[in-house]
Amino acid sequence: MSTAPIGRRAWALLALGAAAAVLAGCKPVGPDYSRPNVTAPPVYKETGAASVTTPPPSPNGGSWQPASPSDGMLRGKWWEVYHDPELNRLEDMIAPANQTLRAASEAYLAARDQIANARANLYPTLSAGPAYQHDKLSANRPGATTLHEYNQLSLGGQASWEPDFWGRIRRSVESARASAQASAADLAVVDLALHAELAQDYFQLRGLDLQAHLLETTVHDDEHQVELNDRLLKGGLATEVVVAQARTELETVRAALIDVQQNRDRYEHAIATLINVPAAQFSLAAAPLNQALPQIPLGVPSQLAERRPDIAAAERRVAAANEQIGIAISAYYPTISLGGSGGFESTHAGTWLQGPSALWSLGAGATQLLFDAGQRHALTDAARHSYESDAATYKATVLGAFNEVEDSLSDLRVLEQESTVEDRAVVAAQRSLDLSNQRYKGGATSYLEVLVAETALLTNQRAQADLTTRRFVASVGLIRALGGGWDTTQLPK
Repeated sequence: MSTAPIGRRAWALLALGAAAAVLAGCKPVGPDYSRPNVTAPPVYKETGAASVTTPPPSPNGGSWQPASPSDGMLRGKWWEVYHDPELNRLEDMIAPANQTLRAASEAYLAARDQIANARANLYPTLSAGPAYQHDKLSANRPGATTLHEYNQLSLGGQASWEPDFWGRIRRSVESARASAQASAADLAVVDLALHAELAQDYFQLRGLDLQAHLLETTVHDDEHQVELNDRLLKGGLATEVVVAQARTELETVRAALIDVQQNRDRYEHAIATLINVPAAQFSLAAAPLNQALPQIPLGVPSQLAERRPDIAAAERRVAAANEQIGIAISAYYPTISLGGSGGFESTHAGTWLQGPSALWSLGAGATQLLFDAGQRHALTDAARHSYESDAATYKATVLGAFNEVEDSLSDLRVLEQESTVEDRAVVAAQRSLDLSNQRYKGGATSYLEVLVAETALLTNQRAQADLTTRRFVASVGLIRALGGGWDTTQLPK
């Protein structure tokens, strides 16, 4: 028997495989991705707060090179800028314990697995397995032979492959990769939000500790005032009205202290939730907020898009949507598949794996969809509209990020100005109380003047403490608006 036909078939299959390999390396159909253009402002409008470190101005001619995402910015554990060991300890407890962060982490891992799922379609699928079958045939069937009962032993394998001629699979892989990167950025968004929330709750709690300290000091002073006026009443130098006024002031301050402690409990419980500890098993010792506000590096606006994880997530979703357009367009092209099978088949175990028992087949097929009532056109249009929607969301996210930074800078500037004024008010109120006490002890005025001066001092001191708290909370808000210690270099490749 001539072997020429087999040789021709072999060469034909080799040529087909080579053509498939060449075509599979062709440029995918559909548009290549280009990041939507968003122009960053040259400088931030709000830069007046002393707690914000601004970059030097660009020299004449604008010869500065574009800054990398982390140049001059906070990195990693941004909360360490406050130099508070207790805050550092609590922040480090979030990653291993917080369930919201774990949920976001698992969502990212699931998205990452989709890359391998999409990439698997680039390769042939192979299957193999043995089979056994015993047949008993009718002796009276048409065309019956003397063989009525026999075994059928087979060992075979199959292979099939759909070459990625038009780039559908490659675009699917890139879409899955971009989606996984978006999920990783979402994880960073959750991580930043949780750490920022804990820091803000912590400073709110410490601010209440500061107010509690002021109220406790005032309670102590008012108790002495009550004792003093009781003695004056017994000596006939004061009236019961004065004693009642002193007691009223004392109880009023005690009630305010209880209210502060109630609010403190709520922040303590919030912190316990963030670190996944039952509230009944968690407590923080009182420590008034009396540390200095740290300097926060602002950087330049062009860095913001590279440091905000929500912007990165939005941009990666635009990239994924762009790949979906190419996937939709590839449906207009033929589907070409290659397949083959081979193995051994025999009726007797002794001849099962011998050469004459071998069998094989190879083939290729192409299918072109001729009519789908406009389905492919609709899917392609839908993919284009989804891309435009994601691009608009990305641009809106960038704009919102710049505005959040401006809001935080404005908050810090205004609170700093207000604190300066309030500091002067506290000094003046303390001077007023000192003078009123001197006048009362000298018999030049009534005790009511002392009470008014004392109330004014306490009110201004609490306002001063509240402003201190708000400035720390606003500084955390600025760090969060700037992206914390994250940048796009942390996205998985």
